[in-house]
Order: sequence, then C-alpha cells, then structure tokens
Amino acid sequence: MSELNNIVLKVIGNGKGILAADESTGTMTKRLENVNVESSTQNRLIFRETLFSSESMKNFIGGVILYDETIKQSSSTGKKIPQLISDSNAVPGIKVDTGAKVLAGSPEEKITEGLDGLRERLKEYYKLGARFTKWRAVYIISKDYPSKLSIISNAHALARYAALAQESGMVPIVEPEVLMDGNHTADDCYKKTSEVLKRCFEELILSKVDLKGIILKPNMILPGSNSEQEISSQEIAKLTVKCLKESVPSDVPGIAFLSGGQTEKEATENLNSINKNNNTNFVMTYSYGRALQQSALKFWSKNIQDTKGTQATFNHRAKMCSLAAQGKWSKDIEQQNN
Repeated sequence: MSELNNIVLKVIGNGKGILAADESTGTMTKRLENVNVESSTQNRLIFRETLFSSESMKNFIGGVILYDETIKQSSSTGKKIPQLISDSNAVPGIKVDTGAKVLAGSPEEKITEGLDGLRERLKEYYKLGARFTKWRAVYIISKDYPSKLSIISNAHALARYAALAQESGMVPIVEPEVLMDGNHTADDCYKKTSEVLKRCFEELILSKVDLKGIILKPNMILPGSNSEQEISSQEIAKLTVKCLKESVPSDVPGIAFLSGGQTEKEATENLNSINKNNNTNFVMTYSYGRALQQSALKFWSKNIQDTKGTQATFNHRAKMCSLAAQGKWSKDIEQQNN
C-alpha cells in the first residue's frame, strides 16, 4: 500500500471525517459578522483553536483542511496549529487553490485559479506539516450550464493540481462541486454531476494521478435550493450512490461529501442514508464546513471565552456525523445526545 493511500485511510477511515476549516478571510469575516463577532486575526484563531483542541478531534475528525493564514499560526499554548492537530492524531491539510474567477469565454461560469507557483507553495506547506491538500472547482446548473468549456477547463486544472500534490508527497482532495443554486430537479443534478465526474477522472488518469491516493469531495445529488421538488433522504441516497458507482473508478478509496448549503441535520441524515444504501467499496464520509461548525459558532458567539460549552456543541455534531458515516445515526440518537 502506498504512503498516500495510508494517509487517505488515516483521514477518512474508522468512521472519521474531515473538518473543513479552510474558509478564506473574506468568507470567515461574513460568518463572524453574521453572529456579531468582529473578524480579527485573533478571533478567527480563537474559534478555530477551540475546535482543534476539542475531544472529538481524537474520535471523529481524521483531518482538518486549513487556510493559508491558519497553518502559519500558533495556538495560545505556543504550539503550531498543524502540531496541535497532529497531536490529536488527525492529519493537517491545506486549501491550495486561490479561488474561483470568471471563466473567459463563458462569463456566467467560474474557473478555479492557483496553478502558477503551486509546486513551490506545496513544498512550503509540506514543511509546515500539511499531508493533504484541497482544490475546489464550482459548476452551475441550468439549461445551458455547466458548459463543455467549464467542465473541461476545471477538470484539467483539478488534474494538474492533483498531480503536483502527489509529486510533493501529499494527498489531493479533488472537489468538483455542482452547486445547489437554482430550481433544477435532482435528476438534472444527477446528469450534470455524472458528466462533471466522468470528465474529471478522464483528466486525472491522463495526468497519471494515482487514484488510490486521492479523496473525492463531491456534492450529493439534490434538487436545487429554489426547486419545488420534494425528495426523501432515501431517494437522495439512491441517486447519489448510483451516480458515484457509475462515474467514479473503483480504485478511488474514499469519498468525503461536501455539505453544500444543507443544514447540519440534513447533511447528517443524508450521509446516514447514503451509508445505509452504500453497495460500493468506497468509504463514504464527510468533509463539512458549516454543517460541522454552525451550531458551535452560534454558541461561541455569545461568549467567546466559553471554550468548554463551544467544544461540547462541536463534539455533539462531530459525533452525529461520525455515526452517519457508519450508517448508525438516527433521529432518536440525535435527540438523546442533544
């Protein structure tokens, strides 16, 4: 088994998942302002350190995706943030793209940038302690989108990034996110996601990326956020598993879903249903940002010194997600543990 594959299994094995704490300063500022907390460097660090030093890091979190600012910071005890994460037996990771910009030739769509100078940045992140990386591509759904241009351009960038990440000794998380925005049906989402994934893997294979040493971070198959379609968690699970089974090569060891605008409970329930319907060899787990942090952030905002209470809120959510990653979650367990 390759070293990269070992890292993958450490991050997503044994019912563990990923805490996506890689919000850019702009995104984190919006989140903090929404709960009336000033977005200072210090406050961003206090919140993140509160989560990174929680008990659930040992039991439910296998990896943490960091942002450039955070990976270079030290905790209140003087310990470097990557070391704080490693000490709880989780793996530090890093977001390496530089954001989605307007796609030339199709201004409604986005292309993710960050390939220039990436090889050098990866070496620096490896020295700082990162052992996996993340790059996110975004696609919109409508009658005309995603365009072929968007699908091909983003798949090519994801593959070039993944090859460079593996060259530097780090596991690439490949994140092609078909966005929930819009009034499309779950069937539309299924078709477009299949198209996106198939092209991504064509490019990954062309770039000689070792598929056993990657983690796929896709969207679940859902109706658009403005759609009137009503759909059960079981139907979401069946469509999602079918899509992945048909579009993802069996060499890929694991899939860590993004929450993509779902509430904490929705993201947990849908992941649980996916695992109950999982008739593949893929590990299916979570790589959640808001769906792991939202309740903890709300609690913390009332008193940013209440570390224990914030951690208790986070521990609950992480435990529920871990149960869902094993198909063992239920509404009863959710209420009993709350």
